[in-house]
Amino acid sequence: MDVVEPAVVMSAEPEASKNTEAPIELAPSLRHRIEYALLRGGVALARVTPVRALTATGAGLAWTVGPWLRQNRRALTNLEIAFPQKSDAERRRIARAMWANMGRLFAETLVLDRIVADPANIVLADSDDWQARLAMPGPSLGCTLHLGNWELAVWHIMRGGRSPAGVYKPLDNPLVDRWLAQTRSFLYPGGLFGKGADDRKSGQRTARKLIDVARKGHCLVFVCDHFDRRGTPIPFMGQEAKFTTVPALIARHVGARLWVGQCLRLGTSSRFRMEIREIEVPRTGDKQADAIALTTAVFAVFEAWIRAHPEQWMWWNTRWVRPAATDAAERS
Repeated sequence: MDVVEPAVVMSAEPEASKNTEAPIELAPSLRHRIEYALLRGGVALARVTPVRALTATGAGLAWTVGPWLRQNRRALTNLEIAFPQKSDAERRRIARAMWANMGRLFAETLVLDRIVADPANIVLADSDDWQARLAMPGPSLGCTLHLGNWELAVWHIMRGGRSPAGVYKPLDNPLVDRWLAQTRSFLYPGGLFGKGADDRKSGQRTARKLIDVARKGHCLVFVCDHFDRRGTPIPFMGQEAKFTTVPALIARHVGARLWVGQCLRLGTSSRFRMEIREIEVPRTGDKQADAIALTTAVFAVFEAWIRAHPEQWMWWNTRWVRPAATDAAERS
């Protein structure tokens, strides 16, 4: 969950892994209470609306409003960087389809339990093989990206007998944050670890906690395609972008297996095809080099998935490493 993305499950930016203790919760303000009342009203309406009608409404609203938001400008800039061979019209079509997917995803946020209640809604590719591999003992990490409906990417990890745990950034509104955490608890029986103050000591505590969680057999799950200004430049879409190497470092440190997964939407429905791949974790004498190599391998898979279905990826989320003059021009 992120402040700007109420449907995000967790974030793996270095600063997102900085607090193992529950964040200090301030008394809700009047604004918080009003926001929470509006949310619960929306949830009540969503619960009595057929899923298909609910998601179609969300898609229509986002398809209409999205192109007018400031995030759309960065999405189009990123699409131009990733697909220079495409025309402006093609890139705008992809961006608008992205907004429709986001609208469906936000609507699905309110009824995740109804979606997973039907096993046919989330089909796992090579199911028999992967269910057996997911059930194997030992520490493991899962990495996914903001594509399709990433909130549901952990579902087959649970069905494989694992107990997923996630890292997330608490929302400013403590009432809404508590509701989001409670409604995700069935997906994360291993726990959700909230990000709090950005300081070195709390960061060290969180790292120790996550390592302990992984060693106990839980599967740590990260949405790790966030741009990170303090991250490591990783080849991505023909350029370089800064991403965290935290999942790779943890996997290497605890001797964990590492999986990457995508939860791809099928058409305009709330049905998905889950694909999982295992990436070998390098373990040489240089842990930083190993972490970079592993993160590069993760993003190579991500890139292939994004290029295959660009309309399902959140295009405003990444900033490439570019000359300062280019960034200044974009901001103007």
